[in-house]
Amino acid sequence: MAGHSKWANIRHRKGRVDAARAKTWSKISRAIIAAARAGGGDPVTNLALRYAIDEAKSENMPKDTIQRAVDKGAGAGQGEDYEQISYEGYGPAGVALFIEALTDNRTRTAGDVRYIFGKHGGNIGNPGSVAFMFQTKGQILIEASKADEEQLMELALEAGAEDVEAPESEDGGFTITCEASDFLGVKEAIEGAGIEMISAEITKLPDNTVELSVDDATKLLRLIEAFDDNDDVQKVYHNGQIPEEALSA
Repeated sequence: MAGHSKWANIRHRKGRVDAARAKTWSKISRAIIAAARAGGGDPVTNLALRYAIDEAKSENMPKDTIQRAVDKGAGAGQGEDYEQISYEGYGPAGVALFIEALTDNRTRTAGDVRYIFGKHGGNIGNPGSVAFMFQTKGQILIEASKADEEQLMELALEAGAEDVEAPESEDGGFTITCEASDFLGVKEAIEGAGIEMISAEITKLPDNTVELSVDDATKLLRLIEAFDDNDDVQKVYHNGQIPEEALSA
């Protein structure tokens, strides 16, 4: 995927999150509750909870809101009992989609996901049909103006990063990738250097991408938005390369 196009795709996803902050906070709260219920309320010993709390902080969720979610999840025998589940399928032009959900009703969520795929020209697949196309990685985004390339590259690589992609345009930025197991070390090294990050997360990156026409990309974006609007869906990953014309539209 071309660097600038890749950056535009990532920034668009981030912008979608910012535009729907209330729903985003609700989904992150659910992730915090589920993580605390599964592994306890201490983020030092519960890595999934730490990731969820870090994501909440990156989305400017108030501290008391985060703590309420932790307390709710850590309260034995109280509140919702969410189940983590994933779905796989194909969208326009054969784009692969991997969807992560947290649900208290597996039947409802499966029906919703199947309906959304069908309504927007996609097809739900069997477990394992597209999962092999993605790798779980740590990914950190930094605006070009926030860091010196040589300093950042040395810092990130010494901390365990696999790759640091430099900006290919003035409105681009640095994209740092690493193994999920090295994510916290890389993130903490960058934080320790006082470098501001746009986002830092564990994500799924496609091994290969599918170039899309503006029309197919627009259809894919509508499909992704429909999934984003579903309360049970937490994350949507895909391997489509969306033209900037479609993002602008």
